[in-house]
Amino acid sequence: MKLAASMDKSGIKQGESCGIYGANCPEWIVSMEACNALGICCVPLYDSLGNKQMTRIGRHCLPLIPILCCVDSYVGAGAVEFIICHAEIQIAFVEEKKITELLKTCHATSKYLKTVISFGGVTNDHKDEAKKHGLSIFSWDEFLVMGGSHNFDLPEKKRSDICTIMYTSGTTGDPKGVMLSNESLLVNIAGPDSVLQYLGEAFDQDDVYLSYLPLAHVFDRMFEEVFIYHGSKIGFWRGDVKLLVDDIAALKPTVFCAVPRVLDRIYSGLTTRISSGGMLKKTLFNIAYKMKLGNMRKGIKHEKAAPFFDKLVFSKVKERLGGKLRVIVSGGAPLAVPVEEFLRVVTCAYVVQGYGLTETCAGSIVSIPNEHSMLGTVGPPVQHIDVRLESVPEMGYDALSSVPRGEICIRGSVLFSGYYKREDLEQEVMIDGWFHTGDIGEWQPDGSLKVIDRKKNIFKLSQGEYVAVENLENVYGVLQDIDSIWVYGNSFESSLVAVANPNQQALERWAEQNGVTGSFAELCEHPRAREHILAELTKIAKDKKLKGFEAIKAVHLDPLPFDIERDLITPTYKKKRPQMLKHYQGVIDALYKGMK
Repeated sequence: MKLAASMDKSGIKQGESCGIYGANCPEWIVSMEACNALGICCVPLYDSLGNKQMTRIGRHCLPLIPILCCVDSYVGAGAVEFIICHAEIQIAFVEEKKITELLKTCHATSKYLKTVISFGGVTNDHKDEAKKHGLSIFSWDEFLVMGGSHNFDLPEKKRSDICTIMYTSGTTGDPKGVMLSNESLLVNIAGPDSVLQYLGEAFDQDDVYLSYLPLAHVFDRMFEEVFIYHGSKIGFWRGDVKLLVDDIAALKPTVFCAVPRVLDRIYSGLTTRISSGGMLKKTLFNIAYKMKLGNMRKGIKHEKAAPFFDKLVFSKVKERLGGKLRVIVSGGAPLAVPVEEFLRVVTCAYVVQGYGLTETCAGSIVSIPNEHSMLGTVGPPVQHIDVRLESVPEMGYDALSSVPRGEICIRGSVLFSGYYKREDLEQEVMIDGWFHTGDIGEWQPDGSLKVIDRKKNIFKLSQGEYVAVENLENVYGVLQDIDSIWVYGNSFESSLVAVANPNQQALERWAEQNGVTGSFAELCEHPRAREHILAELTKIAKDKKLKGFEAIKAVHLDPLPFDIERDLITPTYKKKRPQMLKHYQGVIDALYKGMK
């Protein structure tokens, strides 16, 4: 209430916007809840969001190095500036080390932004710079006492009031402000309870949550709200991905949320430790694993599938993850089946895979962990939404076929209230009350849903990053050594690969200069030629300042141009991506295998 009193005294009114900028910390949560209490719209500022000069990143991008898009790795003043001006933010809470970055935007944002509060202290340089732009700037402690004995009443709030605006990056344009109402958040706070009740479980005050996914995104925001609602405990990581498992062991969380890339790292670490053990330990582990997995496939719940081996073998894995973990939640991208299956067996915890978007206020579809047939799916819809598939004939997806496939559409009170100041964008995705996600799903016989594709030429990598592939192909296409390029990635891989048509004259000239002989087709097969083209593509990525996940990591050279005869392009020379994937599937598999 001290913080709310100071905010109220600063002059900000109900319905106006407050920005929060920085890594997860207790002050972040307190600031957010003060906004909730006062009916002030909380607007997270996120410095790796795209702007007109930046390519889209993922909904569940994480501040982890570098596989998970480190927040501090990318200068994002453009996005911060845009959001402050677009949302007309008047007051902002800022991590101390982000203040300098924020002050760089003041030439444009001081029209709206009047007060800045540091999560820590402020320097004299910060004060001098803020003064130049007419800003009031306070340390956290200074601002807390500013309210003093200020008396104020908490305003009445409606279900339809906008609680938060979460900006998600556009494919090539400015970030979009997703407006989420009080009702949307409240309904979704009840969602995890309904899933746990089905399992005979419940959240309570003894639960512990590790806060490391960014609060600027809806996945973590919703789970932290759930834990606050239940009076549970929240601990904050140290900010180093190399120490994440150690943080887990120290905090001993009961619930752990992650994107697949984090779980991939845990999976790799565990399998490495197991394989480096002695023959006796490996043999015992393999026997235990096979027996427990076999029983789980028969429908036996994980806690009853092999209790003896849980104590003798798998308890060591459980202790490595703190010893109290009972629920693992994966979201942001599909979790690879081998990883999900492994974690279900060895962690002695429920492993839940979910699906949701910022526009649906996070989790909309959640798998049931003890239903082995749902392995590799995101499960059935939660009870407070409707989901249907809509045919996409141009991609060959029929929602009414024997195997229903189509665009995933969602309806219900959890949906967003629109894009802030962008009704035109809302009309593109909201049709007759249904939100069109752009993802392609496939209904399974047991009622669960499997996400299999993207409707548009945008795909998500395993760490949750979105890649606007046409934009990247335009960037890489300026390379004179190639005539055309097709870039590919998917939700089970963390990096991009490509198939390129080299320019024959350029490649032959390079070969002559470097003492490489052979026909054009033979040159395309030569390892040094592939290395040369890949190096040139890497230079392009660096010159254009692309993100790490936008860099091409392996390339195949095809001497035959993408053509209509092989059904790879349209008469207007647009790439037919599903057909290209089908044609080059073997090549793609070999490229990824070669990298591993």
